[in-house]
Amino acid sequence: MLFSEETFKKDVLSKIPPRDEFPLPPNWLHIEMVERFRVLQLAPIREGMNVLEIGCGAHALTTVPLAYLVGETGRVVAVDKSRWSFFEEITSVTGVKHRIIPLKLDARELPFPFKTFDLALLVHGVRSLKNEGTMVRVISEMLRVSERVFIAESLPVATNEMQKAHLKLYNLREEIFEALFGEKDDLHYPTLGKLMELVERAGGMVTESGTFEPGLPHYLAYIPREYVEGIKNKKRRVDLLRRWDAAYEKWKKGAEHPPVGWLLTEKEG
Repeated sequence: MLFSEETFKKDVLSKIPPRDEFPLPPNWLHIEMVERFRVLQLAPIREGMNVLEIGCGAHALTTVPLAYLVGETGRVVAVDKSRWSFFEEITSVTGVKHRIIPLKLDARELPFPFKTFDLALLVHGVRSLKNEGTMVRVISEMLRVSERVFIAESLPVATNEMQKAHLKLYNLREEIFEALFGEKDDLHYPTLGKLMELVERAGGMVTESGTFEPGLPHYLAYIPREYVEGIKNKKRRVDLLRRWDAAYEKWKKGAEHPPVGWLLTEKEG
């Protein structure tokens, strides 16, 4: 990598204005992008690469540091099915929008007929794919259209009390979404072993893997209490409100990113 974290903060993050989204701190977006930048140091990214990102999300948390790292001659094709709320605003203000090609589509059926990309990435997105069948299909498509695939996801383990606080609140999200909308979302974090199993089921071969500690605060477990209050089933609403209140009390005192598992894979055979 030719770009340091400090340079990334100076050249890119300094352009993002503070956000007024209490109880999240004004700089939460900056901190989450630093975590993604650290994750991407583990991926084989070089300037000039043509990279596919699956699950870019509403805030372009991985897209921005990725577009920065591929440089002026590189391109990022950013795919998401529905979450685009702040994407254009954030990529524009950071100055990397011209390096990004956004595509709104279902990643289970990518419209590329051959290996179009040097690298495909799925960073902190496995948990948003709702079920294992979709996970396997998406990874299979990534392996079909890219020379190599890099996957990273938070792990369901904690090494200190602040990581436990994050997990306690985050682990309510799957139940809350299911109670509200009738289907699961933001699934519990998978183990590294489960990620490897999914890759193998998708026809991939893991060539490298590991874990690392981001060493940063983490804010994305938060979900507004009003969401929980909107659950129609009274029994589930009362139970989840009680658990949300207890988890939020710990979370607001400080939460930290849990360890991240990562792997690099190629198409088997």
